[in-house]
Amino acid sequence: MPTSTKSVFRATLCAATVSALLSACNSDSNNDQDTSSPIVPASLSIGLLPDTQGNGWEVAQHPMEAVLAKHQAHGVDLVIPVGDLTNHGSTKEWAEWREVAEKYREAGMEFLPVMGNHETSWAYTVEWIENMRHYIPEDAVHMPSAEWLNYYIIRENVLVIGLAYYNLPIAFGWIKDVVAEHEGKFEHVVIASHDGLIGAKYGQTREQIVQGTKDDNRLFDIHKEIRELFAEKDVIWVQGHEHMYQRSQVHARVLGSNDPGGRNAEPLASTPSGGNYRMPSYTQIVSGNASYKGYEYRYGERELIQDVIQHKMDSMSNGSEHYDANAAMLHFDGSRVDYRAYSAPHTIKANSDGPKELLEPNWTLMDSFSRSSNRCESLIYPNSIPDDQRPILNHIVEYKTASCVADDQSTAKLLGGTNNTFNRVDTTERTMGYTAGFNRAESMNDMMRLSYQFLFTKHSSWDVNLNGNNRVVPNYDSIQPDESGAETGHVVLPATTIDMKKHLTLSWMPKEAATVSDVLLVSGTQVHGGVYQNAYGGEVDIRTIAGQPGSQPDGTAKQPVVDLPSYATQAWDVEQIIADPYGIEFTTENLAQAENLNLAWKADGEWQAVAASECVLDLPWDEDYLTNPPARITSCSDQPLVGYDSQYGGRWWMIAQQDVELALINK
Repeated sequence: MPTSTKSVFRATLCAATVSALLSACNSDSNNDQDTSSPIVPASLSIGLLPDTQGNGWEVAQHPMEAVLAKHQAHGVDLVIPVGDLTNHGSTKEWAEWREVAEKYREAGMEFLPVMGNHETSWAYTVEWIENMRHYIPEDAVHMPSAEWLNYYIIRENVLVIGLAYYNLPIAFGWIKDVVAEHEGKFEHVVIASHDGLIGAKYGQTREQIVQGTKDDNRLFDIHKEIRELFAEKDVIWVQGHEHMYQRSQVHARVLGSNDPGGRNAEPLASTPSGGNYRMPSYTQIVSGNASYKGYEYRYGERELIQDVIQHKMDSMSNGSEHYDANAAMLHFDGSRVDYRAYSAPHTIKANSDGPKELLEPNWTLMDSFSRSSNRCESLIYPNSIPDDQRPILNHIVEYKTASCVADDQSTAKLLGGTNNTFNRVDTTERTMGYTAGFNRAESMNDMMRLSYQFLFTKHSSWDVNLNGNNRVVPNYDSIQPDESGAETGHVVLPATTIDMKKHLTLSWMPKEAATVSDVLLVSGTQVHGGVYQNAYGGEVDIRTIAGQPGSQPDGTAKQPVVDLPSYATQAWDVEQIIADPYGIEFTTENLAQAENLNLAWKADGEWQAVAASECVLDLPWDEDYLTNPPARITSCSDQPLVGYDSQYGGRWWMIAQQDVELALINK
């Protein structure tokens, strides 16, 4: 693919002062004719194509076309269609899918398709192989006896593994062998399948373990090992199936413990022997929608092993006025990965409706992160947690961390600020049922035990469930015999309200030609604008509307966020979001040269001092500066607040309200 097509991807969000943020950041939310973004070379760029099945016997060609065009405009090298390419797997549908895909393949895009349940149910293996073997790369290495279903490739320093629907338990042994065989040949791992271990509304842990068939132990025996390996290898799991978008962290066991490990919001830190701290978790991306149907949010956050970072859906029902087309992209450059996820609304229900809004899509950047392999990370919880619950299990609501150490021994840490701006989403009420003798659960107590053993947090004073103290409720009135006399029954998961967390990362990259220190990436502060969606994607005003009954740990409803900050946009566009103010410290070991250095950030692809030298205060940090900044000369009023602590030397601090890329440069 010509390198010129790679020019529009924005590797870092604009770094600007709070007062200049909206004017300094050139939004890429309208269409692909925006040429203001800096040119950033990417070693490999992967696009995600969500489910494309239409209604009836057709492929949703208009959303598919819009998503692939967006990928092409951002220089995507290869696209992963994450299953359910068709609705019924008919010859007509395959021809429609290929009609759209072929012109992009001819233009240089690779495709790595994975098989969805609609292919499993309708197209079967023969039809799938006949139509997709020509898209799967020739150098793909296939799992024995599962050729064209499970396979992998290595591109640049990225191992990409594709799995057919429901094949994770079957293929896990093969995945371990592949990872071990190629250790040292890759730095990043992307695993793609149609469904996931957890999911947004589905998920194999619920379907195959909690509601699983008796004595079917294929996933039961290895589910912890799967999470542990994925966390160790820093896997990015991508999937479809849900017709909604979600990014979350799925947790392995807490190290040194038998706890499954969903509640590990430990502070960013480094240790002399272990290096920088990375949470024992992996990133799961539910890629969204490119079809003519949308779903409501069911079951919600599986908080025992999952923390939801961003969630967006539109079902064109119950307050939602459209569907979403989603185009997400992962860009790998050495140890760095930059992720961008876009959405565009549309009201198309059939190909015969025409492209309508997707003729010129109104793309909005609605999720992003930038990080490297050498990083510290933590979860920052929303400020909606009751005060008396915050000390329990280290529910951090402040932007405070321990030091994170670079290879050149520079250090960085966050100094203060509170997570007052967060997104919120509702779920619907659902049930989970069992039939004694058929399911793993033999009784109501079994179903309750499995729910709290594998998915949800059983609320207690020492182990708080932030989504409600009655997360799973037994329904004894539902118990009755079936036709064979076996006991049947179900538990209820009440509708609830989830406040999303921030996945905060401090990452280090090698120094650049224009810097005298290694480069720090701060990511995760800027993805929430204070948006509230009901369980179908309808807009709700977080400032005035309470959450679902029982959605707080004390059994009350999550209250309206009446003190939502004035800078909260209550919109999705990440490039326009202003983060909560937070303090950050940057130190250097190069003390002899410290007086000749400036704290700098990258803006529009260039390194520049965060503040002019005469505007840098000679003061130690004080958390009070977040609300009561010290006096400065008038000419500095439009510049960020920056200080240099000369008493200790080599220590800079600043207040930011966006994700930033920092380093030291010569004055």
